[in-house]
Amino acid sequence: MTGGSEHEAERQTTDEQLFGRYRAGDSTAYEALVHRYRQALFHFLIRFSGNRAAAEDLFQETFLQVHLAADSFDLSKKFKPWLFTIAANKARDYLRKNIRRQMATLSASVDEGQDDSRTFIDLLEADLKMPAQSAEENEQTQLVRETVATLPDHLREVLILAYFNQFSYKEIAGMLSIPLGTVKSRLHAAVGTFAQMWRSRSETTEE
Repeated sequence: MTGGSEHEAERQTTDEQLFGRYRAGDSTAYEALVHRYRQALFHFLIRFSGNRAAAEDLFQETFLQVHLAADSFDLSKKFKPWLFTIAANKARDYLRKNIRRQMATLSASVDEGQDDSRTFIDLLEADLKMPAQSAEENEQTQLVRETVATLPDHLREVLILAYFNQFSYKEIAGMLSIPLGTVKSRLHAAVGTFAQMWRSRSETTEE
């Protein structure tokens, strides 16, 4: 019962409280933060980089940077946007160094159990292992992933941050160091570009 109580207490502890404990010398608090963001941050990096192996490395690099920059973090601010800012910067650096990036398929497994209404972005969160899913649905999901993967980096990153990770426009602006209006215009452009590319790809596959 004690273990269950400790686990429940950890869930109720905020990110900022955990990080404060870590800075005070509690290494278990750091481990708790890594565990807490293991799934969400890892899948964010998969979608951003289009490469599972790279995402694994980027995840480790991100938390290493969190450790190195721990003293610079303002505990009165939210930890999550800071964490994802570091991760986004690491992912952008990776993409710049891999200019010959092939069309990433984002074929790695993604979040399961999503109950949101189905939009084009929800297809990226479909569980491809569902036995009831038809071959046609699998093909469509793959096509959507490839389409998002081929968006320009500056559009894809805004799309991922807004739709997958549910960051507000203001948070995204801070994370990417761009004006609020730029976030809105890029997201609008990302959705429009996706729609154009989706129609083009869909028509090609139907020929």
